[in-house]
Amino acid sequence: MLLLVAGTSCANDDGDPADPRSNPPASSPSSSSPTPTSPSESATGAATATVNDYYAIRNQLRRDPDQPLSMLKSVAISTELATQQTLFKRERKQGLHQTGETKVVELEVQSVNLDNSDPQAGKVPTVQIDVCFDVSGVDVLDADGKSVVTPDRPDTGWIRYSVANYEWDSDPDGAWRVASSQDIERTPCDA
Repeated sequence: MLLLVAGTSCANDDGDPADPRSNPPASSPSSSSPTPTSPSESATGAATATVNDYYAIRNQLRRDPDQPLSMLKSVAISTELATQQTLFKRERKQGLHQTGETKVVELEVQSVNLDNSDPQAGKVPTVQIDVCFDVSGVDVLDADGKSVVTPDRPDTGWIRYSVANYEWDSDPDGAWRVASSQDIERTPCDA
């Protein structure tokens, strides 16, 4: 997971680390107050957490076909939600299920746009995130327990996600959802 953290530190080279007077107590306001983050940093953190949750829920739904597809609504919206629902319904109808889990290997934020000028028209805060995923430990089995994965499937791949917040005014931190995705051509990442 990518975390952006801003911070400063001061050192007193003359102080003795064993001397309690040279170090502030743990309860001092400077050490217990969280570092303020900008709206862009908050959006980045929330969007990256959403992408990680998205993968966790997809893994859960693919491993256990009895889990409700409504779980997708907590991590996806718009075209991504419709696409994933269609995919899962088709796989379940075919009796497919997954073993293992798809892992996020790399996550790179490409852009942050906090324009919320016209939510009805889709102009909402959006974070573009490139994800390299690893499926080396994943198999997809049919109803008879036979693998349907082709032997030449690559172990890793890249996808660019658009993570949007359609409820920015009322929930700037918790309403992020994956709105769309697109495979991208990039050098394979190390799994």
